[in-house]
Amino acid sequence: MSIFATLTEDGSYSLTGAGYTAIIVLMILLLLLACYVSSSTTRVRTGTKRLVFAAMAMALAYVTSFIKIFHMPMGGSITLFSMFFITLIGYWYGLRTGLSAALAYGLLQLVADPYILSVPQVFCDYIFAFGALGLSGIFHNAKHGLIKGYIIGVIGRFVFAFLSGFIFFADYAPEGMNPAVYSFTYNGAYIFAEAGFTIVILLVPAVSKALNSVKALALQQEGVVKTA
Repeated sequence: MSIFATLTEDGSYSLTGAGYTAIIVLMILLLLLACYVSSSTTRVRTGTKRLVFAAMAMALAYVTSFIKIFHMPMGGSITLFSMFFITLIGYWYGLRTGLSAALAYGLLQLVADPYILSVPQVFCDYIFAFGALGLSGIFHNAKHGLIKGYIIGVIGRFVFAFLSGFIFFADYAPEGMNPAVYSFTYNGAYIFAEAGFTIVILLVPAVSKALNSVKALALQQEGVVKTA
């Protein structure tokens, strides 16, 4: 890992210039993939519009991830709706775009605040955990898809955060406490607290109506043409 990361005194790794560059390039490629690559049966004319809306949602998620209502002592925070803005992309454009954009956002978080112990830990904490927020695309066209998509995305993120805590950070569990119970409690505390607060806001009729209008704007003149 010497090209992309160097070992620090505390046993973790620090990204090198090459590491930051590689992650940024990969993030851009994933975002472009999210907006321009369609399935074999469709062709999307307006990838540029998707790119603009996806980038806007990612920017809002990134900014609000630093607005922390409560910060946990060993990492993890209750933020101002940061998870929600990423799930919006899947809600707008479906699973393929949602997952690709969420994976790109995971890389953005890795660049912004890296804590690296190993490659598997990086994948679990950044790629899979944040990427799981893109599962919101499952409910892209479903009734109450906004709420359902957000919930499934949050659950997906929690699963990988729990696995990371149990596998890679078990030593942080208080003496005599099962690491699985510790990870479940610790990660559930901030992830589900933010989720609960967000869902309450989303259930406000005026908020729901406004977000539906935003989705209509995001999909306006999408121009999806089916091909044989």
